[in-house]
Amino acid sequence: MKLSELLKSKKTFSFEVFPPKADKPLEPLSETLSRLYGFEPDFISITYGAGGTNKGRSVDVCGLVMKAGLTAMPHFTCIGNTRGKIEEYMADYISLGIENILLLRGDLPEGWSGTRGDFTHASMLIEYFKERHPGISLGAAAYPEVHIESESVETDVAYLKMKQDMGADFFLTQLCHDADAYARFIERIRRAGVTIPVIVGLMPILSAPGTIRMSLSNGCSIPSGLASIIGRYEDVPEDFLKAGKDFTIRLIERYIAAGIDGLHLYTLNKYQDIADIVGGVDMTRFK
Repeated sequence: MKLSELLKSKKTFSFEVFPPKADKPLEPLSETLSRLYGFEPDFISITYGAGGTNKGRSVDVCGLVMKAGLTAMPHFTCIGNTRGKIEEYMADYISLGIENILLLRGDLPEGWSGTRGDFTHASMLIEYFKERHPGISLGAAAYPEVHIESESVETDVAYLKMKQDMGADFFLTQLCHDADAYARFIERIRRAGVTIPVIVGLMPILSAPGTIRMSLSNGCSIPSGLASIIGRYEDVPEDFLKAGKDFTIRLIERYIAAGIDGLHLYTLNKYQDIADIVGGVDMTRFK
């Protein structure tokens, strides 16, 4: 089902997974997926590696999800992507029945000075897909605390509006640990004329090193409550994990109270930790 249509009628709930490397088996992820299906997600997004190095496995994982009767949403980035490469992979996705795509600029691999493809910015990729594949529902990235490379808040909002104007149907946010910052972001973009739905992408708090690394690399703030957990349990992984999952559950509740259009959990291909978090949330609000 097209997410542009689904978002008109409900608050969505979904997961993100990443495909294994080419020399690794699909079975572990397949098992994780089969267990995640039990939560009845509205869709599952599937990433691929830096520079498009793992797109083939992304197609395989999309096939698993679609075969299970669920909605899969693959990612496309500007990194290394030419029009020819895109059409090659789109033929595979269309044959699977894919109706939703997430379009991103993507992180430049170390040593790269540009995308080395036909598209420099996500807005260009969105414009291309809207013209070439008008039947596909298009998602794009949003940054509640401003993209780390943006010159200013105003510039960031302008780029977001451009993505909408080029044809994006909905936004999916990068991680943000601060629901108040998200609420201010929504108020800001709505004033600027951004009207399409915004799905919150949430990174569960599962380890101190991972939380710190991902927060810094994405320009994401660490609010006082989370900083306290890091300071208290950074050297005790088991206690950090428990406190981190509790923090994540409370953050989800705050996001729901803020009136989100959807919740997207970055699973890191884990099941039990995600199950513990989902089990602590009233999921009837996503039905």
